[in-house]
Amino acid sequence: MGSEILRDLTFDIPKRSFQFLTGPSGAGKTTLLRLLFMSLKPTRGQIRSFDRDIATIPTPELPMLRRRIGIVFQDFRLLDHLTTYENVALPLRVRGKDESSYRTDVLELLKWVGLGERINVLPAVLSGGEKQRAAIARALIDRPELLLADEPTGNVDPPMARRLLNLFLELNRLGTAVVIATHDLALMDQVEARRMILTEGRLDIYE
Repeated sequence: MGSEILRDLTFDIPKRSFQFLTGPSGAGKTTLLRLLFMSLKPTRGQIRSFDRDIATIPTPELPMLRRRIGIVFQDFRLLDHLTTYENVALPLRVRGKDESSYRTDVLELLKWVGLGERINVLPAVLSGGEKQRAAIARALIDRPELLLADEPTGNVDPPMARRLLNLFLELNRLGTAVVIATHDLALMDQVEARRMILTEGRLDIYE
């Protein structure tokens, strides 16, 4: 099955906590986020999510549990046939919510991340940084209990990175636990927060 990417990790993500996940390329940061999102299962060991052992959760129940988690992927995963507005509103549409109940929230969030003039364009027209911001807005729109962000500031300039960091901090202040995977030391230095450092598959935590 190949070499183990992660091994002998023991840690928790407390409610309402804020932490950075960092380490060299190939250390396993994206894999760890996918495990936390329950899109991967560990080959050994146990992961508990929302007080449940994910190994015992029936497959049909996993999508419902994942709705409590917001995730920002490195490759954005926007749907090409939907506009920026529609991509961000998608999690709420999937839940069957009426558009009148969320339209204002979507528009305000898009304005906040600097996409207020881009709400009606398709992803093909957006730059990499704009796609990144749209993906972040989509992850935040439903105020998840846990937010996982994989290099969320990797395609934006420093002023926008600070603005997005402030958005994550505000979401955390409102009660969401946040895990940001990043190589950006300057970004991490702006906040006194827990640092989880992956090195050769092992994890060190500095409070």
